[in-house]
Amino acid sequence: QLQVVESGGGSVQAGGSLRLSCAASGFTTFDYAIGWFRQAPGKEREGVSCISSSGRITNYADSVKGRFTISRDIAKKTVYLQMNSLKPEDTAVYYCAADSFVESLRANYGIDYWGKGTLVTVSS
Repeated sequence: QLQVVESGGGSVQAGGSLRLSCAASGFTTFDYAIGWFRQAPGKEREGVSCISSSGRITNYADSVKGRFTISRDIAKKTVYLQMNSLKPEDTAVYYCAADSFVESLRANYGIDYWGKGTLVTVSS
């Protein structure tokens, strides 16, 4: 069974850092683009960042540029989201998603696999 599982969420004060992990299981090869999305209470889910299967292409939402960094370890079949200088408005459930095409992640449409999410809470 193919699945992606998030970990690394938690509570942190503003200005702090967290690193989220997205581990893929059941995939013969880790030849998928991976995206991070988040959903705050009362708001729609939004794209945060994504990375192509090769790792050569990365995208970030304007709200996180310069603070978040996405990377992947192909051998470990894991994608990381390093989040620095966290703000209270970063508070949300963060979801990992996988798709054959990074374009699907950018468009947040027709995505193949979703994780169940991990909660990030940033206090002021």
